Amino acid sequence: MTNPTPDRTLVFEWEQTRHTVAEDVQGIVIGTFTAALGLYLLKAAGAVTGGTAGLALLLDQATDLPFWLIFLVVNLPFAVLALWKKGLRFTVLTSICIAGVAGLSVLDAQLLPVTGLNPVYGVFAGNLLAGVGLLILFRHGASVGGVNIIALLLQERTGFRAGWTQMTLDVLVVAASFLVLPWPTVLLSAAGAVVMSLVLAMNHREGRYIGR
Repeated sequence: MTNPTPDRTLVFEWEQTRHTVAEDVQGIVIGTFTAALGLYLLKAAGAVTGGTAGLALLLDQATDLPFWLIFLVVNLPFAVLALWKKGLRFTVLTSICIAGVAGLSVLDAQLLPVTGLNPVYGVFAGNLLAGVGLLILFRHGASVGGVNIIALLLQERTGFRAGWTQMTLDVLVVAASFLVLPWPTVLLSAAGAVVMSLVLAMNHREGRYIGR
C-alpha cells in the first residue's frame, strides 16, 4: 500500500503557495500600472512595440483616434477567445487590466507630461516596464489581452514559452510600422520589442514560479 502522506504534503505545499485575494489585487494593480507606464513612454517616444499594444500605438500615430479607445477596440475580440479558452476568472481579470491600461493612458498624460524624451531611453525603458508589468500580471492569472492570451495558450498546450511566441508575433506588428514610421524608429522599436519579449521568455517559465 502506498503512503498517502506525500500526496497530502504536495497539496499542503501547493495551498501554501497560492496567492491570497490581497496578493492578487496588489499584483493586478502594480502590473497594470507598470505596463501602462511603459506603453505611455513608448507613445511619448513616438515608437511602437509588438502585440496588440504595438498595434494600438501604431494606429494611434496613423489616425486621430485616442490611444485609450484604440487599445480597447483592438483587444475586444480577444476577450471572446479568453472566455472560451481560459475561463471566466482570467477573462474578468484581463478585462479589468485592459480597461486599467486604457484609463491610465489618459491619467499618465495628465499627471506626467513628457517633453524632450530621448527616444532610445523611452523605447528601452518603456519595453522593460511593459515587460515587467506583463510578467506580474501573468503570475496573477491575468493579461492585457491580445497576443499575450495567444502566447499563454500555446505555452499551456505545447510548452512553447510565451515570450518566444510573443516575439514571433511582435515581428509582424513591428514590420507593419514601416508603412507609418521612419525606418530608424522602426529599427529602434524592433530592438525594444525584443527586450520586452526576452523579459517574458527568460522569466515566465512553467513550473519555475509555483504561486497561483
